[in-house]
Amino acid sequence: MDELLRDFLTETHESLDTVDSELVRFEQEPNNAEILANIFRLVHTIKGTCGFLNLPRLATLAHAAESLMGRFRDGMPVTQNAVSLILSTLDRIKEILDALERHQSEPSGTDDDLIARLDAMASATPQAAAQSSGTLAYQVLERPLKPGEATLGELERAFRETPGPAQPMPADSDKSAERQQDGKVVSQSIRVHVDTLEHLMTMVSELVLTRNQLMELARRQTETEFKVPLQRLSHVTAELQEGVMKTRMQPIGNAWQKLPRLVRDLSADLGKQIELEMHGAETELDRQVLDMIKDPLTHMVRNSADHGIEAPAERRAAGKPDRATIRLTARHEGGHIIIEVLDDGRGLDTRKIRARALSGRLASEAELEKMSDAQIQRFIFAAGMSTADTITSISGRGVGMDVVQSNIDQIGGTIDVKSVPGQGTVFTIKIPLTLAIVSALIVEAAGERFAIPQVAVMELVRVRGDGEHRVERIKDTPVLRLRNKLLPLVFLRKFLRLGEAAEQETETGFVVVTQVGPEFFGIVVDRVFHTEEIVVKPLASKLRHIHAFTGNTILGDGAVIMILDPNGIATAFGSVRAGVIGVETAAEAGPHAQDKNKTALLVFRAGSNAPRAVPLSLVTRLEEIDVSSIEMTGGRHVVQYRGHLMPLICPGDCVRVKESGSQPLLVFSDGDRSLALVVDQIVDIVEEEFEIEVSDGRPGILGSAIVKGEATDIVDVGHYLPLAYADWLVTSTPQRTRRHVLLVDDSAFFRNMLVPVLRAAGYAVTTASSGQEACDLIRSGRAFDLIVTDLQMPGMDGISLARVLRAESATAQTPLIALSAMTTPDMIERVRRAGFHDFVAKFDRQGLIAAIKEQADAIISQAA
Repeated sequence: MDELLRDFLTETHESLDTVDSELVRFEQEPNNAEILANIFRLVHTIKGTCGFLNLPRLATLAHAAESLMGRFRDGMPVTQNAVSLILSTLDRIKEILDALERHQSEPSGTDDDLIARLDAMASATPQAAAQSSGTLAYQVLERPLKPGEATLGELERAFRETPGPAQPMPADSDKSAERQQDGKVVSQSIRVHVDTLEHLMTMVSELVLTRNQLMELARRQTETEFKVPLQRLSHVTAELQEGVMKTRMQPIGNAWQKLPRLVRDLSADLGKQIELEMHGAETELDRQVLDMIKDPLTHMVRNSADHGIEAPAERRAAGKPDRATIRLTARHEGGHIIIEVLDDGRGLDTRKIRARALSGRLASEAELEKMSDAQIQRFIFAAGMSTADTITSISGRGVGMDVVQSNIDQIGGTIDVKSVPGQGTVFTIKIPLTLAIVSALIVEAAGERFAIPQVAVMELVRVRGDGEHRVERIKDTPVLRLRNKLLPLVFLRKFLRLGEAAEQETETGFVVVTQVGPEFFGIVVDRVFHTEEIVVKPLASKLRHIHAFTGNTILGDGAVIMILDPNGIATAFGSVRAGVIGVETAAEAGPHAQDKNKTALLVFRAGSNAPRAVPLSLVTRLEEIDVSSIEMTGGRHVVQYRGHLMPLICPGDCVRVKESGSQPLLVFSDGDRSLALVVDQIVDIVEEEFEIEVSDGRPGILGSAIVKGEATDIVDVGHYLPLAYADWLVTSTPQRTRRHVLLVDDSAFFRNMLVPVLRAAGYAVTTASSGQEACDLIRSGRAFDLIVTDLQMPGMDGISLARVLRAESATAQTPLIALSAMTTPDMIERVRRAGFHDFVAKFDRQGLIAAIKEQADAIISQAA
């Protein structure tokens, strides 16, 4: 292909992409003369270049479009029909350019239909156009004309009548002047073929490998004259690598150029009013990654417009404005790019997704029962999944979101979805900056080394059989309890069937905490070496069916090792194991908890087949001990536990300690004291919203509730505390004045759960089931040292109660502590303004005790 023609095609495609997005902006801002001038300049340049290269068909089309835009400058109103006609002309020009690129000549054919429509609209009077469109958008002068100044229309007519080739209008006079004064500005950039950059990147990758090998040799020799020059070589290589990477970096806005046009056309086709906001378009990432995310972003924006955004009538009925918003944001974060696609539409219909997943045999009824709403929502990424009731030309065939997931997986990224019914949906994409050279953690399992991309590694945890972090088992699944979160574990040596060690599950080693989408799991390895910049080499064709690997690399010592793919491991391991992976206690649910009434429960059996449950937040550890380690003292069963004797309590007359084998235990601890409930079987961990419906007064049972469709006894842990230690409910510091706490919560379950905890900490406790009841207690003359209240209560909520208490003379200075499952910055600010002294997450038992102790100590200090 002729070099001049190649440059023309490249520049014209870039100009047309810009005109596409600028026209959509101009339609929304018809009085913006700067946008119009930029569009006019670009189209005029295209027309002039086509004439120079003897491309008459393209020149004629561009001239017709330019004539219509000239009428906009004369004052003709900017209508949707006119803009749509110009956009159609640009589409035709792109088709001709594609044929020109293939055949090096203009295709045969005629554009008389388009040209006739363009000429007809350009020759229409402003009044006629106004009558047809029903709106006027005349150009308005910012100030009156001075003597000798001409209108835009007069300037345009003079421009057309001037003989000789027309010159394009400058879009920015300052930049134009700068180019005239200093020719260097124009020559500051050059065009380089992509193949040249790819070859340069390959050479730099090889240089990085050689650098790593030389540095490995230098590390083995403590004294060598090559040490200093090798360090210099390492610095130069790093700078060269960074420089080459910059040549491949492009702003993500290049992938967004077609989206304004897409949203505009969809708005017209669907009869919706949609505004597209784009933030962070200047964020840069590797060209290869950029190409891979163009299609996913297009699919996601299209789905948001079609499925997510409601029709105007539906939005009005929901109290929303007619105009909906789709927002795109991009930012750098920790070595990767975070892209968010957000809409303020109806949100995902979890029930419909659940039904489609069941009918499509993506999961069984039992599996779906164990899944949270967030896990069910992720089925939208399954092939063939669609929530549309009808198939349209836009969507509804279940093709799109699975392509999004596939493309993002290929570049080592993750995608997460969060949706709130009636409020909208946000997709969060996390992708690496580049694919060629990445930072990786080098690990070992069964004597073999592997690389794990650093982008997937959240943290490292060392596990020991007798340490704080140890491997536990729930339903035969190994898990690690990490900050009140249960992480399922994959033993790498067993997963990859590495030799004789294939079936071993060691109780010691390192856990690499890894994130896949919104879920976390741990990969158990034997050793961890260091992080190293590695060059990713593609897998051989015979190995590509093994999803556990994403590529291979060469280490500094010359060894070839495999690069692990966390996404593939999660899929082969069982994807995200429902009911186990990512199970959180309510204390960890934090500000994203959708329902403050949901509670994480540990379900077990003890003495019979009837299920029992206890709040998971109260359980310190799950233990399984050999019965031979159980001893008898003082007529009771005990076991040596962390340097102390821990009593074993049987919750009911029918429960017995096993005579042989292993004995499951639920351990509850407070400070140095611990007790263990003897159970027959640990069944499951569930997160459920429930109410205690039957309370028959049985000791040790708060009552019965329906949990996962079964009648379940809710165990009262507070009942067993004094059975383990008679003085547990008595303050351990007699010299300290026993403080009286008023606990206000509308849920009987939470009151019954917190009362024994507070009493165990040495406080007298009175409860109230509502804000009004609390006010009545205080007005009756009852005095309290501290008041702890839930914020979300029917009738008088916690904020309103605080305002009332501050107005009462008896409680104006009483310390107030707020409890809530919602810990957003806005909520914290509201709590502060209401006069609370502290704010604690509702299920943070230790945090609540610490907050009460702090306020109690402050009372003592003030009294002293």
